[in-house]
Amino acid sequence: MAARSRQFDVTTFLDHAASQFRGLNAREPGQWPALPKLATWVGAALAVVVAGWFLVVSTAADELQAERDREPGLKADYRNKLAQAVNLTELRRQKLQVQEYVTQLEKQLPGKAEMDALLSDINQAGLGRGLQFELFRPGQVEVKEYYAELPIAIRVTGRYHDIGSFAADVANLSRIVTLHNLNIAAAPRDTSGNLLMDATARTYRYLDTSEVDAQRKAAAGKTAGAKK
Repeated sequence: MAARSRQFDVTTFLDHAASQFRGLNAREPGQWPALPKLATWVGAALAVVVAGWFLVVSTAADELQAERDREPGLKADYRNKLAQAVNLTELRRQKLQVQEYVTQLEKQLPGKAEMDALLSDINQAGLGRGLQFELFRPGQVEVKEYYAELPIAIRVTGRYHDIGSFAADVANLSRIVTLHNLNIAAAPRDTSGNLLMDATARTYRYLDTSEVDAQRKAAAGKTAGAKK
């Protein structure tokens, strides 16, 4: 009798529960019985949880893949920095050598006050080889970022070996002087076999403090104008 009573009670409960789901009006969920409301609420909550879970997992998967894509680059960067760290002492020594070399080169650049003496040295180098100057004309100073360049138009006449020696003397001056656009030809109206050499000598000097300040102000003005 007890088993039949329990079976009857369960059957009655299921029938009662099923009856609450019959004839529901989807337009008026507020009028639904308690059991359909509860089932709907539980289903909506589960749907939100499942959707949120998949959204979080998808985002995490994208982030994981992005980090995996970064891994080769980070490893390469690590290897490069490790190699630099291992060779740090050698790199510092090379840096000091470069700085010393740059300092030596800077010492070979005359200042503005020494330019007249350098021009005189170039002239004396030609006269010392017995050359005749047809032209010795300094041009317009070209101011660069860290130094100034002075072109000098030169035309000399003399013997072939004397011209070659003059070029060597100019190269061996204590200051940096380079020869450009050399053109050697037979001297016109000359029967002694002399040659005529046209060239442009370029010498360089470092900028003084006022010129450096002017360069910096000009650069700052260009940067400000570009930003506008």
